[in-house]
Amino acid sequence: MLKKSSLMLMVIFIIGVLAACNSGATNENADGQTEEQTDDTEENTENNGESDESDQTEEPDAEGTEDEDVNDESEENQEPVYYIDEETAAIHPIDDADENVVLLTIDDAPDEYALEMAETLQEKDAKAIFFVNGHFIEDEEGQKALKTIHEMGFPIGNHTYSHPVIPEIPEDEQTEEIVSLNDKIEEIIGERPQFFRAPHGANSDHSREVVKEEGMVLMNWTYGFDYFEEYQDADKLKEALISGEAPEIDINYSLLQPGANILMHDREWTNEALGDVIDGLREQGYEMADPTLIETLE
Repeated sequence: MLKKSSLMLMVIFIIGVLAACNSGATNENADGQTEEQTDDTEENTENNGESDESDQTEEPDAEGTEDEDVNDESEENQEPVYYIDEETAAIHPIDDADENVVLLTIDDAPDEYALEMAETLQEKDAKAIFFVNGHFIEDEEGQKALKTIHEMGFPIGNHTYSHPVIPEIPEDEQTEEIVSLNDKIEEIIGERPQFFRAPHGANSDHSREVVKEEGMVLMNWTYGFDYFEEYQDADKLKEALISGEAPEIDINYSLLQPGANILMHDREWTNEALGDVIDGLREQGYEMADPTLIETLE
């Protein structure tokens, strides 16, 4: 009996030891698997985080740089498509540019209405050259107006400092009238004018030479009526500029034609008529030429 009991106890003991060993092995495997999965999860999380951060940082920068490069390249490679005929003041296409355009120009700026005229042009998506006089930009208000017009994208032209009749003044004064204004404009807007218009359209051989030395395109105009007393009225002026006819000053035929260089001034009646003039010219089949596309000397 003793031998059988001892044998039974020994068998039970061995079975218990084997069960304990199997249990430990199972727990070890389970713990190892959990740890490995955790490590994989953390590693994946870190990798995903690095990938997302890289994507979010690099892509917008690349796109932004690409857009800036395209814009810079577009501005640098912009070629002129028109030129000014100095004899007739008309604007002509280069190669196959649209010939059904007119050039709007505004003299004696910035006096009282230049800013309003610039705003009207901007609203109508039309361009013009603003020809400036020096005595309008001596004070802070005039300088601010000039800078604003320039920042709106309108080219600034030279109309002499004090609006003299050029052939009637000495040559040294002619030089001073032109060059000193270029200096003043550059001081305010950071660049010198590329276009020149003499007051009353009166040039001299000397003024022409100075204009050339300053690298400017000289231009007069093909027609304009707002300085005639008969057309110092918004409605009358509007009809005259749109039709090109001014019967009250004996112009009974139309001066409106492709390439017309239309003269206007910083005046109350011109300011009132400007929006309708742009609309009317477009109805006649003409678009306003962009002066930045005109061939210059520099």
